[in-house]
Amino acid sequence: MFDVLPPALVMVAGGILIGVARGHLRTLFVLGTPLLTLWAIWQIPDGVAATVGFLDYTLEPVEGNPVRRLFATIFAMMAFGGGLYAYRQAKWYELSAAYIYAAGAIGVSFAGDLITMFLYWELMALFSTVVVWCGGTPAARAAGIRYAIMHLLGGVILKVGIEGIVVHTGTYDIQPMLATNFDTWMVLIGILINAAAPPISAWLSDAYPEASPTGSVFLSAFTTKTAVLALIMLFPGEPVLVGVGLFMIMYGIIMALLENDIRRILAYSIVNQVGFMVCAVGIGTEMALNGAASHAFAHILYKALLFMSAGAVIYRTGMHRCTDLGGLFRTMPITAICGIIGALAISGFPLTSGFTTKTMISQAAADQSLVFVWFMLAAASAGVFLHAGIKFPWFVFFQKDSGLRPKDAPWNMTAAMVLLSALCILFGVYPSLLYDLLPYPVEYVPYTAGKVLFYLQLLLFSGLAFFLLLPLMKRTQTISLDWDWFWRVVLFRTARGIYIVVALAATTLQTGFDSRAAALKKKAEDAFGAGTGRNGVFARAWSIGSTALWIAVLLTAYVLFYEIDVAM
Repeated sequence: MFDVLPPALVMVAGGILIGVARGHLRTLFVLGTPLLTLWAIWQIPDGVAATVGFLDYTLEPVEGNPVRRLFATIFAMMAFGGGLYAYRQAKWYELSAAYIYAAGAIGVSFAGDLITMFLYWELMALFSTVVVWCGGTPAARAAGIRYAIMHLLGGVILKVGIEGIVVHTGTYDIQPMLATNFDTWMVLIGILINAAAPPISAWLSDAYPEASPTGSVFLSAFTTKTAVLALIMLFPGEPVLVGVGLFMIMYGIIMALLENDIRRILAYSIVNQVGFMVCAVGIGTEMALNGAASHAFAHILYKALLFMSAGAVIYRTGMHRCTDLGGLFRTMPITAICGIIGALAISGFPLTSGFTTKTMISQAAADQSLVFVWFMLAAASAGVFLHAGIKFPWFVFFQKDSGLRPKDAPWNMTAAMVLLSALCILFGVYPSLLYDLLPYPVEYVPYTAGKVLFYLQLLLFSGLAFFLLLPLMKRTQTISLDWDWFWRVVLFRTARGIYIVVALAATTLQTGFDSRAAALKKKAEDAFGAGTGRNGVFARAWSIGSTALWIAVLLTAYVLFYEIDVAM
């Protein structure tokens, strides 16, 4: 029974209609579907709002609560922003796939049971792969295949865990748990694969930069943040997530600092920022969970803004390496300003949304006396400013002039970037607009003199370090190896070596067998030839008498054996 209109189905319908419509009608579906979905999201009451019978199960495809509604809201907002950015440049099948991909994220947001969550989870994996393939290059097709393999593997692991929970507990409701047995560990690992937790994180930096400039905007928003929502609902307070989150934070910073490709810098920055959220879920207090949810909300906005800025540069210049760019602020000023706003927001600069959400996570660590965690988060904030706050805009827009003079972004791309820039500032200046949507009451005050002064000092000194170490920060024409090197190169070469050894051994055995068989054949032929050759026994002319004698002997023997058999 459906008491309300399922928002995910609204988005799926919109994605299908985008594929069949043409002209202005398609534009209407691109821009109108997310708005209609947003309306449907806010019609969902708290509690189970829809049930569906499936085999022997009663599924709950729509269940509302504040955190679910928060994530679904930002997913719908992102679909609108991405659609506005892409609708004049992207192919219809990319837009259609992107909207169904967004529908999967919204479906996971409202899924009230593990089975429904898994179905929408796989819907996301399928259509996000299509978005990667829409990059239209051989590299995009190869990256899409690798992306699909990793997500199908993660889906299998997640399904194994869900089936184990259903069999051993008899319940398939989404409820808090801890990783204490094989089943829950499988669910946790399956979710962490989607969260891009190292060492299974290379799919993100491998696939996202190979998508089209418009497709990477959609990819940046949904998969990893849906995983964060799943962790909030299923594993709040899981201790292992604190360590996983800190590792993700530092790993993302180091890899982003080493990168030359502008979208790979931003891709590794996703790993870094999701690490903040995973760490907050591991802390598990109401303050920490509010911080994880609000930071996911803010991150979707400023990360999409950064990918929009990078995408506009790639769309206009065809260049994607830091070493090929520079000085673009002269002819792309709006893109540069929007990119700077996104860079400040991701760095947690005061008066941006990143400051009002990221500092909440640090405060949650301080409230629990997690001194080491607090220091690591503070150091990570400085590292984020180095690789995303300064490195990205500096090398793209302000370093030594590359001689490129492209036009600024098309008007629809510009409108989307300005919209997201305004939201980044709005939620930074008026954080209560976001805090009122969080799952728990918020008593946190971000703008105190101590916090503002501390983060200003932290960011300004990290900026000073960047320019003092600028010769070391300059990128070269190099490729950074990630964990995927082990299975794309080492594992492949190992498997090929094993195959060569086995094939050689098989060839040797076959050769030996053939030689032995040939020798035996020759012996048999020689032996047979001795009797059947021209001078052999069986080739001689026998006399009639001898022949009659042998016939008589054979008949006598036959009669003798027959009589013995009858007598017995």
